[in-house]
Amino acid sequence: MEAEPAAAEGAGTEMAAPQQGRCAHFVERKKRFCKMVPAPGRRFCGEHGQQEKENDRKRIPCPLDPKHTVYEDQLQKHLKKCNSREKPKPVYFVQDINAGLKDVAEVPEIQMPISSLSKEELEDLITKLKKASNGLELHLKEQILSHQALQEALNDPKNGESAFKHLKQQASILGNMEKLHLLGPGRCFVEFGAGRGKLSHWVDIALQNAENVQFLLVERATARFKVDGKHKRKDSIFERLQVDIQHLCLNKVPILEEKKLPLVGIGKHLCGAATDLALRCLVESYTTCCDGENEEPVPKRSKSDKTELASNSSTDNERNEEDTLENSKPVAGIVIALCCHHRCDWTHYVGREFFKSVGLGPVEFHYYQRMSSWATCGMRESITKSSMNDEESEDQTNNTEEHDQAYSKTEGGSDTLQGLLTVEERKEIGCLCKLLIDHGRIEYLQQRGYKAALQYYTESAVSLENILLTAVPRQSWIPEPTA
Repeated sequence: MEAEPAAAEGAGTEMAAPQQGRCAHFVERKKRFCKMVPAPGRRFCGEHGQQEKENDRKRIPCPLDPKHTVYEDQLQKHLKKCNSREKPKPVYFVQDINAGLKDVAEVPEIQMPISSLSKEELEDLITKLKKASNGLELHLKEQILSHQALQEALNDPKNGESAFKHLKQQASILGNMEKLHLLGPGRCFVEFGAGRGKLSHWVDIALQNAENVQFLLVERATARFKVDGKHKRKDSIFERLQVDIQHLCLNKVPILEEKKLPLVGIGKHLCGAATDLALRCLVESYTTCCDGENEEPVPKRSKSDKTELASNSSTDNERNEEDTLENSKPVAGIVIALCCHHRCDWTHYVGREFFKSVGLGPVEFHYYQRMSSWATCGMRESITKSSMNDEESEDQTNNTEEHDQAYSKTEGGSDTLQGLLTVEERKEIGCLCKLLIDHGRIEYLQQRGYKAALQYYTESAVSLENILLTAVPRQSWIPEPTA
């Protein structure tokens, strides 16, 4: 007898219709119909009135991005504001200006994974690698420096292990910049792969409100928790360029058109091909444009002027040549912490001519860039997700998963080779692959008039990717004093 009211109550909740003159919307949370009174001739109240229309409307996938849907009758309105729509390109966007290789015939086809190579094929690759590495400086110089601007943060006990590692790297990068006389007023610092903009943040603090300083932060993805917003009230200018480095034409950036300050290219853990794109952006695209603009027609001279100039031609020519070298330096220096050689690409690689000069080509490059991850495979057990991601999460926003996947693919494939090579042998080969790829970058810079070098800028315990590439124009290079 006691169960009947409950059953009737349950049945009443499911079968009951809304009260006469009340809203027909069923409030799921309260298990009853809405008690509001709708307007005459309507089934729903004002709050739930849209439901009456929506019951007959159809949702369809968005043609720009099928991951979300839209009401069919609202499609045209949605397409105008959809976040996936093609946005207007900025003025400094030039398609593939820094891409490099345009000859499709030279681009390698998909190659077999390393694990599928035979023992003879692998040994042949290693033999070629060692032969090409002959004569290269295998032991890089240590330049583990620091900078006063970060001392307070480095001594702050509130900073955890992850923050401390980042601070040590940033301090050493600034120390190396100072040693190359790149920290000073009247410069524009371009941070590639800027992420949150921490490196530019510390450079600005190190300059202590120096006059006539600009910062361009290049990042293709949107970044959360950006630190460059802290500098809006200061004299230095911060501007973000949301564009892929592959399509960045610095010569068309409005802020650089107004004041053509000498550029300093910087980056912390600039992934694989992004380093090559950044080098080409600075050394080829921007420098070539600036050189073209600096060329002025020689004014016509009378015969008397020619006679008068003839006597002083030798001294004047030498003096003018020195002035020209000194004043036509659109790029004052480059300081980039290298990273992720396994993500390099032959299409974008700036050292292709060097590879060809030592008898190597796109096929060998493909395998060497994959084998470069072996440089850290010996320490893979100790690389937890936190330490691995710490290097990238702060400065390569939204790329953490890509880094992990890339490492797992390249290293995972090499696990099948454990019977052929020991961990130490693989580590040595991986380091040679990285060195060979980096040397191609050094030769590229040297051929374009730069004094370029590689050095260890931090301990491997702080970061396994601990090589810094630096370059300054030869005429501005100041030799180190001999002991």
